[in-house]
Amino acid sequence: MISDAPTFLTQFVRHPLTTGAVLPSGSTLAQDITAAVPRAGHPLVVELGPGTGVFTRAIQRRLAGRGHHLAVELNPAFATGLARRHPTVEVVRADAAALGELLAERRLAPADVVVSGLPWAVFPAGRQRAILDAVVGALAAGGVFTTFAYRHALPTRPARRFHRLLTGVFDEVTLGRTVWANLPPALVYHCRRPLHRWS
Repeated sequence: MISDAPTFLTQFVRHPLTTGAVLPSGSTLAQDITAAVPRAGHPLVVELGPGTGVFTRAIQRRLAGRGHHLAVELNPAFATGLARRHPTVEVVRADAAALGELLAERRLAPADVVVSGLPWAVFPAGRQRAILDAVVGALAAGGVFTTFAYRHALPTRPARRFHRLLTGVFDEVTLGRTVWANLPPALVYHCRRPLHRWS
């Protein structure tokens, strides 16, 4: 959202290795990345790195008051703002790599969907693997993990490494359409059926 841009830019300048972008994602990308959130039942949806809440809003629209939405945000400014804007979302200031512990502390079942806004391409190999390991361990057997990548970054070494990690821990990994209207253009990884092992 344009109104979120100043906050996002400020946090990028202060924390470039954890914020990872100068602008928040657009609404079309938010629709694509949250499409796996069920419109029926009472799912547990975990959101990693919600930032200013573009994906949060889309998740809340799909849930329409059902289920449980846990948002894990490391940045204190983002976490505070998100909790204020979305009082029905459980916002936790924590590291995404601690996801398993966060679910256990709350006695929550494995997640039906994990939606990630984390900047995977700026993470070193160990960081990518630690967070993805936590995601896989926290997902239900039929769970879905969605995250996005900037199209221009796909050929980079960290992005290629992340793709290999995904295909090693999920039975199905597909890339969605390119959202050209996003700044910069981006696409969504849809990952299904966690294998619960590193290949």
